[in-house]
Amino acid sequence: MKKIFLSIAVVSMTFALAQKKEISNAVKAIDGGDTATANAQVSAAESVMNGNVYLLEPALQEQYYYAKGLGLVKTGKVSEGAVYLAKINELAKNKIYSGKDASKNRVYYVGKAAADASGIQGLKEETYSPTLLQNVEKAIFPLADKANKMAIDAFNQKNFNLSGSKFKETYYLLKAAGSDDGSILLNAVTAYTNGKNNVESIKIFEELIGMGYTGVQTNYLATNKKSGEQEKMNKTIFDFQKKLGEASEFKDFKVETSPSVEKQIYQNLTDELYTEKRYDEVIKYADLGLKKFPNDEKLVNIKGLAYFSSGKSAEFIEVLKGQVAANPKDVDSWYNLGIMLKSDPAQYEAAKAAFLKAIELNPNYANALQNITFLIMGDDGKAIDDYNEARKSGKIDAANKIMDARKKRFAEALPYAEKWYQTDTTNLDAVTLLKGLYMSTKNDAKFQEFKAKEAALEAAGKK
Repeated sequence: MKKIFLSIAVVSMTFALAQKKEISNAVKAIDGGDTATANAQVSAAESVMNGNVYLLEPALQEQYYYAKGLGLVKTGKVSEGAVYLAKINELAKNKIYSGKDASKNRVYYVGKAAADASGIQGLKEETYSPTLLQNVEKAIFPLADKANKMAIDAFNQKNFNLSGSKFKETYYLLKAAGSDDGSILLNAVTAYTNGKNNVESIKIFEELIGMGYTGVQTNYLATNKKSGEQEKMNKTIFDFQKKLGEASEFKDFKVETSPSVEKQIYQNLTDELYTEKRYDEVIKYADLGLKKFPNDEKLVNIKGLAYFSSGKSAEFIEVLKGQVAANPKDVDSWYNLGIMLKSDPAQYEAAKAAFLKAIELNPNYANALQNITFLIMGDDGKAIDDYNEARKSGKIDAANKIMDARKKRFAEALPYAEKWYQTDTTNLDAVTLLKGLYMSTKNDAKFQEFKAKEAALEAAGKK
């Protein structure tokens, strides 16, 4: 018995014919109301296609998205189905790049990005006009209207997760019908944020950034002379009516442009990523945002916090240095810079200068006063150990030098400790520290005063 060998070209053609038949049958079934058959035919086509939709010619891609999308919608998976249906509009909006791959298969990539990613050279640029959009719109608009009403009702009832999902559903349904209104996704974000659902709101923020949404929208408005109501028009009708002058049925022509919300999207996304402790992603999106909005304080700050929280101290220090260089009056950044530098003995002077700058800008900055006090005092436990070791070794001069240096440090630190205490006279830590400093500097009257204050605060249960 002879064996039959099929060439790659023949096998590919057989697959294409099978897919075409199955997808065609799926379209007929979905239009005829037989959802089960439509879904079965789509599944059969997908088993052969293996995710390689680009192997289908544009008309077949459209039919596949149509049958797949409506099949999902009619089985209750509305948002998922709407995503597939929206791809039909992508066929209309983008150029189609066709040619052959290394295996001689015909390929059809939608959009230049997909074509470039394929790595195939010499693809031919084409256009395609979908034929099923009216059918999609007819099926979609009632569902979108229903989903939007449910979203609003759920929000008013404080069922925020349901509201968010229904606003998302509304967006994808309308996108499938050709209306790509990102403001509906912002409504979904608002709902999820109110419901403390950062995971879902993060996904939407990422999608908005991915699609380049800015929120900027030009509205063409005019007042209907008969009704007195202001109406929104498309630009063509607006220009035509305006040119009619007194003969127009409209008056008070206005063009309004909504402000951009792009910066807020980056700020809110990085804030929520930080809350979720997704620090690498915070840094990624902060950098993307800073390319568009250089030196934005919120993005710079959240990026620095992400470096700090992820243990990248050197990077955080560089961010802080950049912040104080750009804004020398940024008291918190001066303080944070001091905090980051103080643990490195080689950076003592720089840390001290940073704290002093924070105190100069805010003389009552308690945390800065506290930290500069301890910075100047140094590691007192080590100083005492070194003193005792020198005494035991008979190095009396060295021991005395250690103690003299300790007294000088305490004398220098004392005014900052006193100022720290003045910012909060019930702070037990400040009182205890001053008691010790007064004892070390031989100020017995003050020592006794603060010893009594310490006892009173402890008795009052202060911590």
